[in-house]
Amino acid sequence: MLPDHGHGHAHPVGFDPTAAGPDPHTAPPRGRPFRLGIGGPVGSGKTALTAALCRALGQEVDLAVVTNDIYTTEDADFLRRAGVLDADRVEAVQTGACPHTAIRDDITANLDAVDRLEERHPGLELVIVESGGDNLTAVFSRGLADKQVFVVDVAGGDKVPRKGGPGVTTADLLVINKVDLAELVGADMEVMVGDAHRMRGELPVIAQSLTRTPNAPDVSAWVRQCLKAVVGA
Repeated sequence: MLPDHGHGHAHPVGFDPTAAGPDPHTAPPRGRPFRLGIGGPVGSGKTALTAALCRALGQEVDLAVVTNDIYTTEDADFLRRAGVLDADRVEAVQTGACPHTAIRDDITANLDAVDRLEERHPGLELVIVESGGDNLTAVFSRGLADKQVFVVDVAGGDKVPRKGGPGVTTADLLVINKVDLAELVGADMEVMVGDAHRMRGELPVIAQSLTRTPNAPDVSAWVRQCLKAVVGA
């Protein structure tokens, strides 16, 4: 069933936290930009990754960003100050509640933000939707995101991937961020990456440091492959 929230938007709501793999999804309708969701805990580096993707892809892909914060527009303001995109290519959503509410349970505010971006930039090819910081269960409705990235960071401890949760186990891509801090916080990267692969099966895992590689080359390459698959669909 695809309920409509009164804004002309219908989306699946069959979220199953016990599912072993990603929710089923199809390519976006022709003529609509590809939507990439980026989620993860507070401080894991979602905004930094979003900025890195804008730097890496901005000259080759027509893109825009929607950010989510509970009460502020902090993440949108950061992206505008960083100059990674023109200011009118960044929309801020204030969720007013737990971030997963706006990316999974009632996605209307985010879809409205995407609509505003599409109206201003009719040629959009990619919209990145960054969730506010949330827990390991926070995944995107497939009515909002065509693919989703979940970001965890080394500073949270090497135990995080084996704790599981739909964010870790079902996201299309898991990013282990801030690997340059591993020695400082006593995290064992071999354990962390190994646990991530064990929990995710064949789903991809990328370990990175945006300090060492500011343009997130591996994640950027993965996004390019997603876009290429859509174009070829």
